[in-house]
Amino acid sequence: MITSVNHSLLSHNTFRMDVKSDLYIEYDSVSQLLSILDAKMVRGKRIFHIGAGSNVLFTGDFHGVVLHSAIKYMETVEETDDYVDIKVGSGVVWDDFCRDMSQRGLWGVENLSGIPGEVGASAVQNIGAYGVEVSQSIRYVETIDMLTGNEHHFSNAHCSYGYRYSIFKNKYKDKHIVTSVIYRLFKHPMPRLEYAGLKERFDGMDNVTPLMVREAVLDIRSKKLPDPSEIGSAGSFFKNPVVSKERCAALLKQYYGMPHFKVKELNGFKLSAAWLIDQCGLKGMTVGDAAVYEKQPLVLVNTGHAKPEDVIELASIVKKAVKDKFYVELYPEVNYI
Repeated sequence: MITSVNHSLLSHNTFRMDVKSDLYIEYDSVSQLLSILDAKMVRGKRIFHIGAGSNVLFTGDFHGVVLHSAIKYMETVEETDDYVDIKVGSGVVWDDFCRDMSQRGLWGVENLSGIPGEVGASAVQNIGAYGVEVSQSIRYVETIDMLTGNEHHFSNAHCSYGYRYSIFKNKYKDKHIVTSVIYRLFKHPMPRLEYAGLKERFDGMDNVTPLMVREAVLDIRSKKLPDPSEIGSAGSFFKNPVVSKERCAALLKQYYGMPHFKVKELNGFKLSAAWLIDQCGLKGMTVGDAAVYEKQPLVLVNTGHAKPEDVIELASIVKKAVKDKFYVELYPEVNYI
């Protein structure tokens, strides 16, 4: 267990905000987590649990306790001729898991390769990319109730998964800490290549493997998205907005060719936030050292020493521009802390 007072969070958030927490504690087992939650130095304090900090914008110093999981293991809990259920510790780096599964020839998470973050956050955020959401592979999520210390076992259905949504972002927000996730990966081929870039790459090709799809995804990501180790960012800053059928039809009359995708479960159409922002001419716009990324306007970046207020102001400008032009509201995917 690692404990640090007045701890710098610079290396714990991919936006590279130079902020501190009153107390930082890293644990590597459920028993350690339970002892921390019961400790005097933590009891009654504000607690924030962080993964890799890849979906977070710290708006200033955090006055409370920041917890981080270093629970790192991958173990097979069930295997048949068709699938393998693998239990993964919450502190495992997400892309390490994707790499290992792809190398084993198991299908399910290869399209999610390259997403920064850790396994615990994948289950909270319901991360998604290139036509796939992680909830399609999750069977169970194991958590600790922060108030009682009780262990809970949530089935996929009980997680209430939706677009970038789970019960852990609503009813159980800041109430449960994910300790492990059980994923189901498949042995038989099931490539999901609906995304245009993947479809073009593998069109007519036989014997596609998970590793081939992973490598293609990583290549596509590298051309569109900044490497967090080189440029500070939190990935996609805004969610793709969902509008009614009527609103979508009205926009298409004015903006022929506007990207739009039917979303059955939301009874509407999902629009491309990147396209909307691009149409407003905001690529490259800066506030201080915060900027709209030139290659992908859905991403806001820290080009040097951006302050939280720079990013907040830039995000507000982007939201206003899109609303003024399209009468569409953008909501951040990034969590303000």
